[in-house]
Amino acid sequence: MAAGLAAAGRGDRGPHPGRWRPADAGGRDLGPHLDPGPRALVAAVARAPVHDGRGAAKAERPVTPHAAAPRVLPRDCPPRAAWALEEQGLDPLRARLFAARGVRSRDELDPDLAQLAPPGLLRGAAEAARLLADAIAAGRRLCVVADYDCDGATACALLLRGLVLLGAAPAQVDYVVPDRAVHGYGLTPAIVDLALAVGAELLITVDNGIASLEGVAHAKAAGLTVVVTDHHLCAQDDAGTVLLPAADAIVNPNQPGCDFPSKALAGVGVAFYLLLALRAELRARGTFATQPRLDGLLDLVALGTVADVVALDANNRRLVAQGLKRIRAGQMQHGVRALFQVAGRDARRASSQDFGFALGPRINAAGRLADMRLGIECLRTDDPARALAIAQQLDGINRERRAVEADMKAVSEDLLLSKMPQGEPPPAVVLFDEAFHEGVVGIVAGRVKEALHRPTFVFARGADGRLKGSGRSIPGLHLRDALDLLAKRCPGLLAKFGGHAMAAGCTLASDDVAAFDAALQTIARDGLAPEQLSRVLRHDGSLSGPMLSLQQAQALADEVWGQAFEPPLFVDEFEVLQQRLVGSGHLKLRLQHSSGVQADAIWFRRTDTLADHRVRLAYRLDADTYQGQARLQLLVEALAG
Repeated sequence: MAAGLAAAGRGDRGPHPGRWRPADAGGRDLGPHLDPGPRALVAAVARAPVHDGRGAAKAERPVTPHAAAPRVLPRDCPPRAAWALEEQGLDPLRARLFAARGVRSRDELDPDLAQLAPPGLLRGAAEAARLLADAIAAGRRLCVVADYDCDGATACALLLRGLVLLGAAPAQVDYVVPDRAVHGYGLTPAIVDLALAVGAELLITVDNGIASLEGVAHAKAAGLTVVVTDHHLCAQDDAGTVLLPAADAIVNPNQPGCDFPSKALAGVGVAFYLLLALRAELRARGTFATQPRLDGLLDLVALGTVADVVALDANNRRLVAQGLKRIRAGQMQHGVRALFQVAGRDARRASSQDFGFALGPRINAAGRLADMRLGIECLRTDDPARALAIAQQLDGINRERRAVEADMKAVSEDLLLSKMPQGEPPPAVVLFDEAFHEGVVGIVAGRVKEALHRPTFVFARGADGRLKGSGRSIPGLHLRDALDLLAKRCPGLLAKFGGHAMAAGCTLASDDVAAFDAALQTIARDGLAPEQLSRVLRHDGSLSGPMLSLQQAQALADEVWGQAFEPPLFVDEFEVLQQRLVGSGHLKLRLQHSSGVQADAIWFRRTDTLADHRVRLAYRLDADTYQGQARLQLLVEALAG
């Protein structure tokens, strides 16, 4: 889950009557770019000419125009910072790219584990480690309470493996994970009862728990020891006072009084730090003849960190870089290897993109449509055949998720037609249909937000009959704060809400979506300036001809890019030699750079051809692999004017 979705009852976590039905597994995943994506999601259908590579009109076909084109603006790059990085040994291109992303010293790029922020700075970790060490020594039964997304699944698998590595008996460690359709999100009293049913004596939450005041109280009343590990923002009362659960220990970089420098740790990162603290505690007790190594778990840390879309600050980049290093060397859990296999990805060339667009969605699909125990079991098993069988199941569920998403996007397009009579989207978008699947509303909200650059909420009806919504926002509108303001302006409209700046969820107290829509429109209209309603792409300047190479694309792919550390985007002038529409709405191009270098390019979700034969494009370098052969490909993002 994205950091901050902590308040109780997030709307994108719940049931839908259409449970997963097995779908055919196997086949090569098309990756992040060949997913059909939004079907334009705009108001009117126009007629547009189809052009050949030189701009001549050939025929007509119906297309649906997209939202306004993004503004392509240069990314600020302090010259002195770039020069300083060059002086420290970086090549000019990397010096420019990293300086523009806030890096001021080469030490920030050092992936060595010794450079990680020390566990001693993480408030609550030492106390949690003492509790766990005592419990392991006493033979008490430990139960991990997981969350049903990729971050929660990787954190759970990591603790299950790590606790055994550090001396817990395998039979001493168990886990429970909520079912969307039954339990909702977090450590609820019902989940505590499940843990009690498996004999738990000590609970360890991963990627949840910081806002589970009732659940923790229920666990304590039942005599359980409770360790909360989480990374989400703490709950607050109406006066803004922070509310913390009455746990025996809380490990969360975002809790009051925590001086840990990386506030962007994912749930799996917090769990890894707990293991580091536990190892230190056991070492101090003289438990080990030979200290167990925990770096073999870093593939799980890297996967969960990227899939949860947390900011890749220096500490998180080190964790991800170390995980990638091990995966590329063939050192990974059997489940991670199997997920690469079913996704058609080469683990030897693993990148953060693989986590975010291939492995992560397959694990997340289990929590959205089926049972996240599948994802956890895939990652924890030591049987490669079982890992592959489960990975194939996850691949099938993910295909089903895509089908559900496609159906919802088709309905969303029809709903948007009525909201955009003049072709211009409103300040915010609110969608609901009785056929919507609660497990997929967050994905669809993100698709609509990306297509229209508007804060978006998508609602579905939960098993309890209430409407639950998941929202995604744009820079300029803090979504959790917007919900807080909405709740104050419309008392009684929201039963629950929570979240953070860019993602939030809520449950409506009634079916009054129209009232929610009207209130959110007012908040967005008042809170967003006109210029904030157009998407901005920041570019890193141009590339010389020799830089347009497969080697450069592969070298850049080896770096760690992601949230708050965006992959490089370049702008150059090209001649369009050939172009044709392929697949379900993508534009395939053959381009010639102003230097004379030619390259293939793809513009995903571009539904019409280019009228001009000479264009200025914003693009990324990509090392595309097909049938085992790698080749340079440019990924076009936008016209740059």
